[in-house]
Amino acid sequence: MHESIFGMLQDIGWDVDYYPNITREEIKTEHHGYQGLIVRSKTFVDRDLLGPNPTVKFIARAGAGLDNLDLPYLLEKKIHVVHASEGNRDAVGEHAVGLLLAIIRKIVKADTEVKKFVWARESNRGSEIMSKTVGIIGYGNTGQAFARRLSGFGCNVLAYDKYKSIISNPLCKEAKMQTIFEEADVLSLHIPLTDETRMLVDINYLKRFKKPIILINTARGEIVSMAAVHQALTEGYLRGAALDVLENEKLDRLTPSQIEAFNFLRERSDVIFTPHIAGWTYESHVKINVALVQKITALQLTKPI
Repeated sequence: MHESIFGMLQDIGWDVDYYPNITREEIKTEHHGYQGLIVRSKTFVDRDLLGPNPTVKFIARAGAGLDNLDLPYLLEKKIHVVHASEGNRDAVGEHAVGLLLAIIRKIVKADTEVKKFVWARESNRGSEIMSKTVGIIGYGNTGQAFARRLSGFGCNVLAYDKYKSIISNPLCKEAKMQTIFEEADVLSLHIPLTDETRMLVDINYLKRFKKPIILINTARGEIVSMAAVHQALTEGYLRGAALDVLENEKLDRLTPSQIEAFNFLRERSDVIFTPHIAGWTYESHVKINVALVQKITALQLTKPI
């Protein structure tokens, strides 16, 4: 957590203890007596962690995703859940545009070649975003931030969200998934990881697109099968992939099939990886705190004596 969180919480009447290196087993014994926990993505909060009689009244997730929280358990215990989805939306929107530009203009490939004293212009001729159709899946905070940043590129933005109605506006047009399958040149994922979305993007999903697409994933790695990306690139269903997240981000613990797919992908110039940094900026580090404190304040919980 950025150090600004301490002053922000103290200003609204909370005492703060900070344990950045605490283990899961230590949390099991130390959480008793606390009214709130602020966690990042590595701590899975469930019955095993908090037990049958938690004193905790709220869990604040310092980030957007809630896949590390057992929501039915927290609902059962009447524990409030807040998260900071607004805090890193601008960072994610910018990063997604950066990934798209890097792929479509072959920036990484060109940079690598020039550094090796190779001056190859024709093989690094890229395409323009202008006139392309970009499909956005999930139109929450980050999906909207991405659309906002695309507005100056002169492209056609189609947005689909299964769980909300999207009002077509100058930034995007609401579309059915079938329309995106038929028209998209680029697909950008901005959906949470749930049982419904886990491994959503498999080879059958990618084969439904009428044109070879560029795939961008700044959401959750487990939504996209690396093996499917491998196969789709080989068979021509993808023209490139930019992945900020992977189905297994512990690169020293990849399964044999994941190693095979990863080794294939990392050798390709039309694939770009970044290490889960889309929302990871100096500015978002503070913005996350601001969003959390505002939501904790809004809970109007009895402050500790």
